[in-house]
Amino acid sequence: MNQLYTKHLLGKNWLKNRVVMSPMTRSRAIGNIPNDLMAEYYAQRAGAGLIVTEGTSPSPNGLGYARIPGVFSQEQVQGWKKVTDAVHKNDGRIFVQIMHTGRVGTTINLPKGAEVLAPSAIEMKGTIWTDAEGSQPHTTPKEMSKEDIKKTVQEYANAAKLATEAGFDGVELHGANGYLIDQFINPTSNQRTDEYGGSPSNRNRFALEVAKAVVEAIGPDKVAIRISPYGVFNDLGIFDEIKEQYTELASSLGKLGLVYIHIVDHSSMGAPKPEASTIESIRKAYKAGNANGTFILSGGYDPERAHKDLSSGDADLIAFGKSFISNPDLVTRLEKGLALAEPDASTFYTPGEKGYTDYPVASLSGV
Repeated sequence: MNQLYTKHLLGKNWLKNRVVMSPMTRSRAIGNIPNDLMAEYYAQRAGAGLIVTEGTSPSPNGLGYARIPGVFSQEQVQGWKKVTDAVHKNDGRIFVQIMHTGRVGTTINLPKGAEVLAPSAIEMKGTIWTDAEGSQPHTTPKEMSKEDIKKTVQEYANAAKLATEAGFDGVELHGANGYLIDQFINPTSNQRTDEYGGSPSNRNRFALEVAKAVVEAIGPDKVAIRISPYGVFNDLGIFDEIKEQYTELASSLGKLGLVYIHIVDHSSMGAPKPEASTIESIRKAYKAGNANGTFILSGGYDPERAHKDLSSGDADLIAFGKSFISNPDLVTRLEKGLALAEPDASTFYTPGEKGYTDYPVASLSGV
């Protein structure tokens, strides 16, 4: 039997299979508040052993993209309760991904009084979509003061508490893909000369302060992180100390008791292929600190490759992304060898149900 379809104990939660739905921004949260449409979308995909939601901001300052949700107000908590209730009714498990966009953003997308913040005042190249004014350049970020850092760490902890109140089974800290935590990790975006910049240990400091604060807020069995060694998304670059830095980070996160580390490989989208020795070093360092911890791999998987990596112990769970967009019943399709529907990229980030909740399941699509 393919290991992908076997149960797995994640912290205190049994997952019905080892398929994870990757976090994917879908931009349907009008006013940054989760809604009934989002509840329907996630409930449709509750066949996954674990769902990780789209990136969700812990702060008004982290709402860099149009129509992304937050988890810092009671109105947002009530919206998320619709989502978690719907997923749990379908026997699913769901973590919220806490994502602060940092320098990826424009003040046009932020609420009044919010700021674009980053470790250093380095503007990201390219443009970003705004509903108000179309594509616009990124705002040059404000370099975060020590007080900004302290406040932001607390915002993550508060968001985790609210996520628990909203019924989530846990939280995944977004430390990947060039958003705020990753901006501190990577020297391309972090050129600080204080204790948050310079050496790999210093560049890991913000990530670890956030993780520690969130663990203290809700307990380690509900806290996870996603990282992207070798990722170049959002104007980041490759740097020399990748293996050293991420191994050290994973060791510290394991000792904190984080329930899982989730590594994303973007090589199928043109990024450099992560070195196998680096991924193995990260896994061993994490498991040395938390022997019962879960290690998730993602990026271009099919069932055969998933079974291979699960059987070898290289991974405990495997995450799938875009295929979940157009195949709400992805686990069934994979297990039965049914054809997969292709997603419509033009509706990835557009409001409304088209390309969101209108993809049929296999039994209704004639597959």
